[in-house]
Amino acid sequence: MRISVLGAGTWGTALAQVLNDNGHEVYLWDINPHLIQRLDREHTHPNLPEFKLDPGIMVSTSLGEFPFEELILIVVPSQVVRAVLKSMPPVPASAIIVCAAKGIENSTLMRMSEVIHDVVKISPRRIVALSGPSHAEEVARRLPTAVVSACKDIETARKVQAIFTTANFRVYANDDIVGVELGAAVKNVIAIAGGICDGIGFGDNTMAALITRGLAETARLGKALNAKSTTFFGLSGIGDLVVTAQSTLSRNRYVGRRIGKGEKLKTILAEMDMVAEGVKTARSVHDLVLKTGIEMPICEQVHKVLFEDKDPQTAISELMMRDLVDEQLH
Repeated sequence: MRISVLGAGTWGTALAQVLNDNGHEVYLWDINPHLIQRLDREHTHPNLPEFKLDPGIMVSTSLGEFPFEELILIVVPSQVVRAVLKSMPPVPASAIIVCAAKGIENSTLMRMSEVIHDVVKISPRRIVALSGPSHAEEVARRLPTAVVSACKDIETARKVQAIFTTANFRVYANDDIVGVELGAAVKNVIAIAGGICDGIGFGDNTMAALITRGLAETARLGKALNAKSTTFFGLSGIGDLVVTAQSTLSRNRYVGRRIGKGEKLKTILAEMDMVAEGVKTARSVHDLVLKTGIEMPICEQVHKVLFEDKDPQTAISELMMRDLVDEQLH
């Protein structure tokens, strides 16, 4: 297939290489001319050590040079997906749009598939979410990875499954795109909490409790928004949450860890050259809590730490001393 990949961050670049490995004709776009020049001339990425991009992959800052007839892969930060979609040429109804961005739009509280449908007007049966425990650094090194292709139409999900699957990159199909997208978004907020716990100096007991209760919050939100509860026990739920909350490769955990050590969010973000999606998603999740009325105490405390300058130790103490309840796993 002729595939246009929009976004040459680490994840977009790694996925472009996956698709190239599978024999597809790949075009890689980014708005950053310096990054595109480096990819074009040296075939290297500043944030992917020892990685070499196949020279057969065309790279450009001009969307006018790209094909949009077959498959488009969106891999830009979630809060700019709408703007990038608006800059694209018209997309035929037969095309498939795959989104690997993980987040919830701040202004509308839409999931990424909803943003795509809102802008491009393509059928939801042609919109796919690609998600799961998949650090770009490891995918670029061709380490074994498994993810999920989710679409309202399972046959479209299976088609994307076949397009992406290689000997090192295994894809499972799923028809619960709501659950897959929510799991992908909320886990970044929980991962910030995991980093805070690590920065403070807490141990494995704390992390295990955080992941378990964070998953319960995610599933609770999913239930309110008509997702399938079983989805959160799969790769895009518990799988992605575990790797993002615990891995040193996680940008969201990195932000949380520095906050746990006493640094301020503004300083941390100013020094980062990559996006930690959980920061802005924390705002969206907070607004969804207000809209739905469900309880997400961990996510709410993360929001207060990030945007209300709440002391992390105080936030954790309040979580531990909440009213006692029975454990609910559904």
